[in-house]
Amino acid sequence: MKNRLTGLLPKVHLWTDLVLLNVSFFLAYALRFETLPHLIGDPYVNMLLVANLLWILCSNWAKTYHFTRLSYHFNIQITSLLKTAVVHAGLLMAFMYLAQVGELYSRSQVSLTYGLFILVAAIARAFTVSGLKLYRQAGYNYNRYIIIGNGELSSMIRGFYNKNRELGYRFYGAFPFSNDGEQIARIEQMIKEQKLDYVYCCMSDLTDDQVSDLIRLGERHRTQIRLVPDFRGFVDKMANIEYHDLYPVIQVNTKPFSNVQEQSIKRVFDLAFSGVVMILGAPLFLLLMLVVKLSSPGPIFFRQKRSGRWGEIFEIYKFRSMYVDADKMGLQHSQGDDDPRITPVGKILRKTRLDELPQFFNVLKGDMSVVGPRPLYKYDVDMLMEAEPHDFQRLLTVKPGITSIGQINVGYADTVAKNVERLRYDVQYLKSYSLLDDIKLIFKTVQVMVLGRGQ
Repeated sequence: MKNRLTGLLPKVHLWTDLVLLNVSFFLAYALRFETLPHLIGDPYVNMLLVANLLWILCSNWAKTYHFTRLSYHFNIQITSLLKTAVVHAGLLMAFMYLAQVGELYSRSQVSLTYGLFILVAAIARAFTVSGLKLYRQAGYNYNRYIIIGNGELSSMIRGFYNKNRELGYRFYGAFPFSNDGEQIARIEQMIKEQKLDYVYCCMSDLTDDQVSDLIRLGERHRTQIRLVPDFRGFVDKMANIEYHDLYPVIQVNTKPFSNVQEQSIKRVFDLAFSGVVMILGAPLFLLLMLVVKLSSPGPIFFRQKRSGRWGEIFEIYKFRSMYVDADKMGLQHSQGDDDPRITPVGKILRKTRLDELPQFFNVLKGDMSVVGPRPLYKYDVDMLMEAEPHDFQRLLTVKPGITSIGQINVGYADTVAKNVERLRYDVQYLKSYSLLDDIKLIFKTVQVMVLGRGQ
């Protein structure tokens, strides 16, 4: 029997939220006034009725309860809840202002209502998501599916659902497809006998006519047909689909931040953050300049040619942490605490990453970003071009950064293996970029600086 619970969960969430909103309202009223409102003629009850109607409208606008098994995660649910609650509160306040009844209500009672509601609704979602996950892992509430196609794509689909059992999908077989009527009859018999919910069609193994036959078969038996194109060659390029009228066009982003908005947001953040650091950190900059100058003979700043975006060479700035003419010792990379080239003050600067503060000048100039893959020596560039040419070329499509996920997890790389490991961390950053990720990495970097774990 096909899954009868399809579509039930959104309705459960809607009614649960409405009940919790009303319970939170009455509880907040009792805590604020030590009594309960009258059910007839009380302005608070009138406001509650409006709040219920607005919640239905807001949740419909925000698509709060539009989710699939694949998108039903706690983080997504909480984000959706908060978004709807903010819009709901704004509309309720606007309604009260326009109706000129705002003075009738207690702000503390309204605030407490929203606080209680968000808390209990979040707890309810946590229990629901966790409970449903365990329920499906135990073998209940599952969807039945088959795969048409026996190639590598078929194995990948099956492997995905085997790995994510909490999604609740049960495999009933994979079949090659031929043009004879017996094959269609066998698949149709399978759909009827097993009450299949989904038929996955590997488009790389099928012709257009075969896909059309399977779609008509799904229509006859109310079975969902899912077409799976072979995009494996595009996934690491962060492809997205745009619709030109009715025609889907696959855009392959050959460089990260292809979106103009992403580029603008990242640049504005870089300028704003660097400006704040340079202004608020001016006393620290002056102190470090004095300490470096007094610690050993030589210039305050260390300048070196590094490889930037598109492989263009630029000059990076750092506080000098080594003795003058240290390059004559013939060492390519940092040797850790025992490196004879590093001054006593330089060891402290490196441990706390304070030697890299002047790189905010590079950010303001546009050579670097606050967060991005580390700018490399020509020696390391040649090494990575030989070891991992494809991934390294992707890193060259963005500006290098003062800090990066690779730098935090690996640190300075003095071997091919470490360079490649750091490279792979940075490539993952490019695949899932967001401004929030940048902010998280900055906080992690500050933690490294405070704990003195830099290398």
